[in-house]
Amino acid sequence: METFVRKKDKQPMRAHQKNGVLYFTFPSLDEISFCVHGFSSRFGGVSERELASMNLSYSRGDIPERVTENFHRVSEAIGFPYERMVFSDQTHTTNVRQVTGADCGKGYLSARDYQDVDGLITDEPDVVLTTFYADCVPLYFVDPVHRAIGLSHSGWRGTVNDIACVTVRKMREVFGTEPAELLAAIGPSICQDCYEVSEDVIEQFRANYSRELWPLLFEEKGDGKYQLNLWEACRQNLLRAGLCPEHISVTDLCTCCNPTVFFSHRASHGKRGNLAAFLSIRRQF
Repeated sequence: METFVRKKDKQPMRAHQKNGVLYFTFPSLDEISFCVHGFSSRFGGVSERELASMNLSYSRGDIPERVTENFHRVSEAIGFPYERMVFSDQTHTTNVRQVTGADCGKGYLSARDYQDVDGLITDEPDVVLTTFYADCVPLYFVDPVHRAIGLSHSGWRGTVNDIACVTVRKMREVFGTEPAELLAAIGPSICQDCYEVSEDVIEQFRANYSRELWPLLFEEKGDGKYQLNLWEACRQNLLRAGLCPEHISVTDLCTCCNPTVFFSHRASHGKRGNLAAFLSIRRQF
């Protein structure tokens, strides 16, 4: 199995390999009996060149049949029916959509009848929430009391505009979720050491976070450049949404630090495929 560069003082994610497909899970979510989840890697698919090998995007110039085979392989490895996937339509918004069994297959087997959706929530079994990544932050939400889940894509725009809070608020409105009962996980994405941004981005973080948090969120490097900590910004978003600190898991895996394991937009200068996060409720028999 590939050797990973792991960050210290974070929750170690578990690596799993089945039939050559490598994927990752959070120990905290593995403990929830009804929860099926995973985050893909580059390994175990059939795509080629810069898309090698587990590309999970039909929009990166790949042969569609290869992408479909990749979805079949990763779904079998993680343990969910591929025909039950529901795709996001990510445009860096904070729009969160409730989906049901009637939405299964949208984006995969049929066209989506929605646009501009970066977050998905459901309380129905066998609805596989599916979102896509190549450095941005996947946010997993599990309500063990009401048996409800959410999965949201949080790039820097989604982070500064607080899609985490929007997701929690939506789950509370629809399912009765209490934030203090929620479990959340911040998945593999770009770390602060790798994520250089410009002054205009930082100005938006200064406007949306209190001054005492600024040293935790970004570090000035000079010439109008900063290193931005999306993991901590997302964690702060979850805390102010009402989650308990002990219920928040933060990945120890940076996509940019591990470009042979994960697709990274920053590391590859845009020549890459897509990773995917998956989250569903296991049907009880």
